[in-house]
Amino acid sequence: MARGRTAATPPTSPLDEREMSAWHALIHAHARIVRQLEAELEAEHALTLPAYEVLAHLSEAPDRRLRMSDLASYAVLTPSGLTRLVDKLAREGLVERARCASDARVVYAVLTAAGAARLKTAYPTHLRGVRAHLVDRLQPDQLEAIAAALGPLASYCPSSL
Repeated sequence: MARGRTAATPPTSPLDEREMSAWHALIHAHARIVRQLEAELEAEHALTLPAYEVLAHLSEAPDRRLRMSDLASYAVLTPSGLTRLVDKLAREGLVERARCASDARVVYAVLTAAGAARLKTAYPTHLRGVRAHLVDRLQPDQLEAIAAALGPLASYCPSSL
């Protein structure tokens, strides 16, 4: 049974006012913040937010490389969506693909020097946006509450996805 749901509330019951308010706040805040971050990265660095996220995840990985399947999971993209994005980033020289020496079925996305440089120049814009559109608009206890409330959802992954 999901946390917070009681046996008396069937999963098909309509959302009550509190539940609907939480749902709307989440989807509207997420959409607005993502649109703002995306617009700033596009305008200043010609990078989409998913492209920035891919470059950032690769920069943090050992040897600046990740299996494509792992990268899709980290970047919250479908495998086909990640493939298209990595193709685009490879054409721009920001990433490259590499085969695993021990298993030819495994393909890695690897951050190039040009990709690391582009990420380095885009980082201040992303940081400024996250601060301006989220962090600076909330009190410390509100930030803690968001992390506590959404943390369990961030790792939630039903087998149907």
